[in-house]
Amino acid sequence: MRPFAYSKATSEPDAIARGGETATKFLGAGTNLVDLMREGVEVPAALVDVTGLSGSIEETDNGGLMIGAAASNTAVAESAAVRERYPALTRAILSGASAQIRNMATVGGNILQRTRCTYFYDLEGSRCNKRRPGEGCDAIDGFNRGHGILGVSQDCIATHPSDMCVALAAFDALVHLAGPGGRRIVPLADLHRLPGDTPDVETVLAPGELITSVELPAAPVDARSTYRKVRDRASYAFALVSVAAVLRVTDGRIAEVRIALGGVAPKPWRTREAEDALVGATPGETAFVRAADIALSGATTRPGNAFKPELMHRTIVAVLQDLAGASE
Repeated sequence: MRPFAYSKATSEPDAIARGGETATKFLGAGTNLVDLMREGVEVPAALVDVTGLSGSIEETDNGGLMIGAAASNTAVAESAAVRERYPALTRAILSGASAQIRNMATVGGNILQRTRCTYFYDLEGSRCNKRRPGEGCDAIDGFNRGHGILGVSQDCIATHPSDMCVALAAFDALVHLAGPGGRRIVPLADLHRLPGDTPDVETVLAPGELITSVELPAAPVDARSTYRKVRDRASYAFALVSVAAVLRVTDGRIAEVRIALGGVAPKPWRTREAEDALVGATPGETAFVRAADIALSGATTRPGNAFKPELMHRTIVAVLQDLAGASE
């Protein structure tokens, strides 16, 4: 690990002032960043510790929740308001890592964690366009069982690893940012960029911008939500596929639905066309199969992950059937 400077921000303005340099990184718990530094993937000249900033979970005037970026994953998952009104978020966080990591990891850090693609971590033996743009992507013709099938490009097929972000996308979460240019709000679903021909640019954050909080809009009345993760082992494994869904049925028809997918794309993947096709439909296997078909119509597979479309299709249908059954 290379030498670096360290300082701890005393306030949000102080963090922004300290984090303005290109080679400076904001440090939450470091559960991902420190690993990347050990491997030599990240080589910041300075770290600004932002764990002292707000980690509160507070009610908003519109009936939602405002979650400070420094809140631990455990605090969010155990929040009574989250468990009651956003149960898919609690399920996603609890499926995401060991208890020790959840106790440390912050909401802001979880959102900004980087891919777990093995080629991304292998500095000496593998080509990776995320590390060195234009170098090539060894995952495309290599071991790609865990890689993406939606939103990928010829330059990168890595997936975003977060479980929490998939649930946040399903709840239309808003990410509050602050930086040298002021404050702004970005929908979580729009925060992460698709790779295209610049896979090294992973988010829409400007240099020096800091995630200050995440806002959950008011949960839909009478809606049910859940999160399902399919993985190779029961604990501490990244998703092969995952689904977060919110469903509201009124008078025997689907009045509202949101579906977000994980483990299959470079970002939490909202299936808006599939959602639109379900609104007004009678809940049942026919409608859910059609929605899954739409959600996966643009899938691009490699030999190692050719099983993912079928696995994701079955998972989408099963999750929606569970929610529809619970709504009856």
